[in-house]
Amino acid sequence: MKALEAKKAVSIFQESVLDWHKKEAPHPNPYPEGSLESTLYQKNHIDTIQWHIEDEIRRPDIALEDVVALKRKIDKLNQDRTDMVEKLDDFVIEMFRSVTPKPNARLNSESPAWLLDRMSILELKIYHMEEQVARKDSSASKEHIAKCQAKLDILLDQREDLKKCLDELFLDYSEGTKRVKVYRQMKMYNDQNLNPSLYKNQK
Repeated sequence: MKALEAKKAVSIFQESVLDWHKKEAPHPNPYPEGSLESTLYQKNHIDTIQWHIEDEIRRPDIALEDVVALKRKIDKLNQDRTDMVEKLDDFVIEMFRSVTPKPNARLNSESPAWLLDRMSILELKIYHMEEQVARKDSSASKEHIAKCQAKLDILLDQREDLKKCLDELFLDYSEGTKRVKVYRQMKMYNDQNLNPSLYKNQK
């Protein structure tokens, strides 16, 4: 399997963000089911949906029962997000399965999939900060626009840095100077056998 280029991953994340915002609703995945591209697209779609639910739950006028319902949606989306990251790590393992790491090969503190997770969320930050910079309504002051532009400049710089980090990590893997090692998240809060608040109340 050919190693993923960071530029391609970012373009898929951007495509997903734009597709969701066309109708502010889920959009059909345009990539073949089970492909790396499809997984990247779906990963960002989950992030995009969660982003907007996180916005909604912070409304001061929202009813308590709606807060509970939204929090449960967020928990489900967090689990879906983790599942998608682990699928991406599976792709990475397969990409470099034939590479034998050098004896002194180093580890990386995070897997490529969790770096991709950060890149996916960063594209949402950029999209929404660009919205703020483009605001024309009377409640958006010149000072607000200027502050948002300064933040956007930092986010765009971070995008380039993270792209470089991913490409360099994949290069290190391909040359055997770093070895692929993946830890699963082993989240406990959604597991009825691991969360005491769930299993203590089971009948």
